[in-house]
Amino acid sequence: MRRLSIAVITMALPLGACVPQGKGTVAWTPIPRPSPDEATPTGIAYVCENHKEVTVVYAKNRASVTVDNKTWRMEYQDAGDGFRYADSQAQWVGRDDLAALRESANTARPIAYNCRPTRRTT
Repeated sequence: MRRLSIAVITMALPLGACVPQGKGTVAWTPIPRPSPDEATPTGIAYVCENHKEVTVVYAKNRASVTVDNKTWRMEYQDAGDGFRYADSQAQWVGRDDLAALRESANTARPIAYNCRPTRRTT
């Protein structure tokens, strides 16, 4: 009897209650990184695996990368088909809308990974 009442309640819900309106897809607008040589500072917040947030401010071949109240000031380095900003301690690397922050040591241990841009910052 209990299963039947749950089924009746579920069927009584409007069809659009569990999915976004429209064709069932979520509208997503990509947030492009600025060109490395862009002089105007551009801030972008990224959400990574394990709900880590990385905030990056790009300006004139540099990136200030902040996570967990620690900031690295990195220089742009040509990376072929992706992007790479690095300093002596860490590197911010990726391609398209997927990035990772990792140590620059031989192990290249990830600090934040599977990072995707979510919003612009000021």
